[in-house]
Amino acid sequence: MKRSEKLLYPENIFDMNKHEQYFNYSFLSKEDINLFDEKGFLVIKKILTPSGLTQMREECMKAWNAQKQAFDPSKSWLQNSLLVNIHHQSSVARNYYFEGPLVDIASQIIGPNIKGATSQLTFKMRGNTKPFGWHQDNGYGELEPYNALTTLTALDDTDRGNGCLWLIPGSHKQGQIKVKQTEEQKTKQAEIIVDADEDLAVPMEMEAGDALIFNCWMLHKSDGNYAGDRDRRILFLRYADADAVEVYNNRKPRLGRLVKGSSIFEEVRAFEKEL
Repeated sequence: MKRSEKLLYPENIFDMNKHEQYFNYSFLSKEDINLFDEKGFLVIKKILTPSGLTQMREECMKAWNAQKQAFDPSKSWLQNSLLVNIHHQSSVARNYYFEGPLVDIASQIIGPNIKGATSQLTFKMRGNTKPFGWHQDNGYGELEPYNALTTLTALDDTDRGNGCLWLIPGSHKQGQIKVKQTEEQKTKQAEIIVDADEDLAVPMEMEAGDALIFNCWMLHKSDGNYAGDRDRRILFLRYADADAVEVYNNRKPRLGRLVKGSSIFEEVRAFEKEL
């Protein structure tokens, strides 16, 4: 997929530098975008400043500790490891989601009209040795057009010891993998696991403050956190075309804050506008 010069370098690419104390703003080069198209992922180094990392950790942990308990192997991965809508509970996460550097980066990849599709914490705290199997993020709620962007911002150094992400470069080229769940599986929040060639997998080890971005069709997984003295905390944000619809939900528009451009859907234009 070729992109125009206007999309590669939007005229207002730096119009959101409102939070430079916390975030490092940049844009992708042509080489970066070509690599993303080929491999399906990129790592953006030091997207959070030291102050931003500290503030993000503090606010996210305050929200986490208020709602989550110690790891319980009898609970689902989502119950143990997920906290949704963190932008409702953390101002720095909200500013990062709505006005941070990932917005313009998403615009370079997706197009001029962008909405936030998901904001959540995916934490594997020490003691959480539960893995999460191979899947596509678009398998957990299929969006169309198929250009949604997943972003994972590391709040800790992540490596093979504490449960870093593994992915298969280029696996996005196979497109949407159709999966089906029974109503019972949906009720139990069962994992959607697909087949993958483990020999092709590479670990995405990152330093705290880095961000990994990848295509919605990228095959990825994570192992358990076996580092007894370290957590693995990730801020998960997903962006989509402002007119993206939920294929699984009678093609209704995915509701999310409009963060750039416009949408044909009035409900998207109005969603969380008060925030």
